[in-house]
Amino acid sequence: MTGDSSRYRGKEYGKADARWLYFDPTIVSLEILTVVLDGSLALVLIYAIVKEKYYRHFIQITLCVCELYGGWMTFSPDWLMGSPNLNTNNWLYFWVYLVFFNSVWVLIPGLLLWQSWVELKKMHYKGTTSRKKFQ
Repeated sequence: MTGDSSRYRGKEYGKADARWLYFDPTIVSLEILTVVLDGSLALVLIYAIVKEKYYRHFIQITLCVCELYGGWMTFSPDWLMGSPNLNTNNWLYFWVYLVFFNSVWVLIPGLLLWQSWVELKKMHYKGTTSRKKFQ
């Protein structure tokens, strides 16, 4: 049942982005990288968050940049060619499938990058004030 439903989702999204209906080497390459690298980083990040590890924000920043880069590399080649594979004429497929659903993959990494920025800034200021006390 799971295989059938994922095939259906792929076919449905393929109405908005035709590259999902055939073996597009760019999409397949990015998805393999996403599953292997980003999937592994996500597991390490979960562990780092739960165990409050010092490297949590390094992993979080790395994962977010990978996700943003993957999104850019998914769409920018098609944009440069005039979007031949993207259904920009249909309101639902363009605004809901392409714009809304894919913007989630930009918004969440963007928010997590901002969170890491704020936390690293706090750590820096905390470290500089404690060093001044000892000088």
